[in-house]
Amino acid sequence: MKVLVIQQKMIGDVLTTSLLFEALHERYPEAELHYLVNSHTLPVVHNNPFISKFILFTPEIEESKLALYNLLREIKAEKYDITIDVYGKLSSTLISYFSKAKTRIAYYKKYTACLFTHPIKRIESAQHNKSLAIENRFKLLEPLGITFKDISPKIYLTTEEIRAAKSLLTASKIDLNNPIFMISVLGSSTVKTYPFEYMADLLNSIVSTEKNAQLLFNYIPNQKSQAQAIYDFCLPETKEHILLDVYGKSLREFLAITSQCTALIGNEGGAINMAKALNIPTFTIFSPYLNKQNWFGGDETNHVAVHLSDYLAYDNSDAKKHPKEYYLKFKPNFISEQLITFLKTKTNAV
Repeated sequence: MKVLVIQQKMIGDVLTTSLLFEALHERYPEAELHYLVNSHTLPVVHNNPFISKFILFTPEIEESKLALYNLLREIKAEKYDITIDVYGKLSSTLISYFSKAKTRIAYYKKYTACLFTHPIKRIESAQHNKSLAIENRFKLLEPLGITFKDISPKIYLTTEEIRAAKSLLTASKIDLNNPIFMISVLGSSTVKTYPFEYMADLLNSIVSTEKNAQLLFNYIPNQKSQAQAIYDFCLPETKEHILLDVYGKSLREFLAITSQCTALIGNEGGAINMAKALNIPTFTIFSPYLNKQNWFGGDETNHVAVHLSDYLAYDNSDAKKHPKEYYLKFKPNFISEQLITFLKTKTNAV
C-alpha cells in the first residue's frame, strides 16, 4: 500500500502535518508513506522515521506548467492507494486528482468536493483540548478508521548536529549551565510581528528578572537590520546579555541551537512550532487578528500564549483590517507579569 500526504508552503504547517505519519504508520505498518512538501521546508521533517519518501515541490514547479505536468506524471506513476490533501489549494487538488488514488481525502470546499472521495468538514472548536490545527488534521484520518491520538509533531536531530550546536555555543562564550533564551523577534510578516519597541521592553524585563540570561535572536541574514533595530531599542544592560551574531546559518543548525535553549520566546510562527517539536518550552505572542485556538491547545502545560483578546474585548474583523493599530494596543505591561512567571518557572528547572 502507498499513501501520499500533501502539505505545501509554510514550515509550521509542514511540521504540524508530519504528526499524521506516526498515526498512519501505526494503522498501516507495512505501507509506504510519502510526503509532498515545498523543498525549503524539508529540514524540519528530515530524519522522520515514519516517512518513507519525500517528494519536493520546488520553485521550478511553482513557476513552470511543464514542470508541474512532469510532477503530475510522476505522481500518477507511483500508483497511490490513498492521498490526503492537507493543503487544499489548486496545485495540491490537481496532484491528488491526477494520482487516480481510489481514496482521496481533503478538507471540504464546495467547488472541489466532487474531486475527492472523502471531503471532510473542519471543526470550529477543539474536542480533545488540542489546537484546531492538530485536531482538524486528525479529522482527515477518520475515513481510514483512525481516531484522534495524543501525538505531537517531533523534530529528529542527529547526535552530531547536537554536538556541533553545543560546540558553537561554547565557542561563542555562552555558558550552557545558565539560561539561554531564543527570541523570535520577527514574525513571518509585519502584521505578525510585535512592535519593535514593545519587544525591546519585554527583553528588558527578561534580563531584569533573570540576571544570568543569555539572549539569542532568531533571524536570517537579510533581516539583520530589523534585528539590529530591536537591539538598539534595548537598555544598555540588556544589550550586554544579547549575542546578536550567534544564530543558525541553516534551518537545521537553528534547530540544533534551539534544542539547547531554556525556552523560546516571541512572535507566533514557525519557530514556536519548531521549539515545541523539540520539547522546548515556549512563550508565544499572537497577532491580534489571529485565532489563538488555531495554534494553541488547552493542554499545553509547558507553554504559554498571550493574545490581545485575553486582556481587551474588540471586534476581530476590525483587527484584521487594522492589525498594526491593534498591535499598538497590546502593550508590554499586559504581558510582562505572565512572562516573568514563565521565566521563573523555567529557570528554576535549569
